[in-house]
Amino acid sequence: MTDAPTRDAILAALKTIDDPVAGGDIVASGAMRALNVSGGAVRFVLEIAPRHAAAYDTAKTRAEEVLRALPGVASVSIVMTGHTEKAPPPDLKPQRAAAPKGPQKVPGIDRILAIASGKGGVGKSTVSANLAVALAMMGRRVGLLDADVYGPSQPRMLGVSGRPASPDGKTILPMRNHGVTMMSIGLMTNDDQAVVWRGPMLMGALQQMLSQVQWGALDVLIVDLPPGTGDVQMTLAQKAQVDGAVIVSTPQDVALIDARKGIDMFQQLHVPIVGMIENMSTHVCSACGHEEHVFGHGGVAAEAAKLGVPLLAEVPLDLQIRLASDGGAPIAISQPDSPQAQAFHTIARDLVARGVA
Repeated sequence: MTDAPTRDAILAALKTIDDPVAGGDIVASGAMRALNVSGGAVRFVLEIAPRHAAAYDTAKTRAEEVLRALPGVASVSIVMTGHTEKAPPPDLKPQRAAAPKGPQKVPGIDRILAIASGKGGVGKSTVSANLAVALAMMGRRVGLLDADVYGPSQPRMLGVSGRPASPDGKTILPMRNHGVTMMSIGLMTNDDQAVVWRGPMLMGALQQMLSQVQWGALDVLIVDLPPGTGDVQMTLAQKAQVDGAVIVSTPQDVALIDARKGIDMFQQLHVPIVGMIENMSTHVCSACGHEEHVFGHGGVAAEAAKLGVPLLAEVPLDLQIRLASDGGAPIAISQPDSPQAQAFHTIARDLVARGVA
């Protein structure tokens, strides 16, 4: 059995590929980025200016040939992406130009529902995973796109491992568990590997996961967004037709301040807010039964009332929710009759009844 190639061997091979624009080789010029060597699979990005795409086609082809010739290399995946120099900031206001190219429907997907939060650590990914399996248990055809590129957690929460296959080197076959079709950048990297990408690479990765993954026919695609109001959120709303957003927050003022910013962003991008969820709303001591509002209580309900949107649920801070998520079987499916799981099933039934999911 041939040993897997080392990172140094891959870099040495890539240094023999000339950069057709900058001169030197593609490693020294900085065109080659985000190299990942996992077993016999080699992946990296050629980050170039769009106007030079044709010039780099030969370099890309040559790099594929050189790498496939190395002992131990089983597959090579090279993505060409780029940025435009001196590009103006995106205009989020409606344009009057004839036939503007706005957000598009993703083929095969009836609805896209974004799960968002203003800040990290409020349980947005836990809500996304539980909502996805709850909808699947209702018979909905559900997909889950883990777009939290810097902190992908859905592979762990849904108990999915391994690498997605690509039969033709272009389309990607998603993974599936608990009735949910799932794709995550976390399936493409090692658990302890940081994703060190700039804005253009993030946007390119998101567009690939939307358009090149074989999602099949879905009733709803849930998108687990990263916290904040950055490139990923804007790209999703500008490129794909997002039917609604659910805002997750804890009750305390610090979280709500950031949640309001996320709400304002979606309003500017003309994405309707379909509801808010107060997570970690209350904690009941398993030993004595005493209920305590660790992060306060009612802040999200008040915010939802001010906005005129539904408060979808108040989800408790509970050890069993955390254990189920860490174990790869969200509580909505591992303990469906528990009070904790019923919060997520209530959300799912509400969204289906309203035609959102």
